[in-house]
Amino acid sequence: MIIREANLTDAEKLYEMLCRLDEETDYMMYEPGERQKVSPNSDRLKSYLEEASSGTDLMLVAENDSGEIVGFLGAERGKLNRVQHTAYIVTGIREAYRRQGIGTRFFKQLEEWARSNGIVRLELTVECPNIAAKNLYEKNGFVVEGLKSKSMRVNGEFVDEYNMCKIIEH
Repeated sequence: MIIREANLTDAEKLYEMLCRLDEETDYMMYEPGERQKVSPNSDRLKSYLEEASSGTDLMLVAENDSGEIVGFLGAERGKLNRVQHTAYIVTGIREAYRRQGIGTRFFKQLEEWARSNGIVRLELTVECPNIAAKNLYEKNGFVVEGLKSKSMRVNGEFVDEYNMCKIIEH
C-alpha cells in the first residue's frame, strides 16, 4: 500500500473512489448517488487538488498494488488570517481496506505536514455511532470538544456528531 500526496491527475480515480465510498458507508457526507459529477475543469475536487498541489492544503491518497485509490485524507487550511493556523480534516477508507494501518499512516503524515506548515489546530467531526473512526482519531491524539446534536439525518434518523480536535505543539 502506498500513501502519497494526491496530484491533479488523480481527480478521476479519486472521484470514483469517493462514489464507491458513498455506497459502502453511512458515515460520509454524501448519500449514495448524491455526489454529482461535473466537468473536470469546474469540479470542486479538482479545485481542492490544485490547492493541495500548491501546498496550501493537503490531500493524501492510499493506493493499492493495482494503482487503485482506496482511501484519502484531506486537510483544508483556514483561509482567513485568524484561522490560518487551523486545518479541517476529512478522511475515508474503502471498507475492504480498513483496519490495515492506512488511517494511522494518514494521521502520521498529516501531523508532519501540520508541523512544517505552522498548523496548530487540527479539527474534524465524526458521527457518534462511528466508534471505529472515533477510536482512530483518539489513538492519534484527537479529543472530543463537544457534541453537535442532530447535526445529520442518515437513513431518516437524526444522528449526533462529535467535534474533535488535536493541538499541535511546535
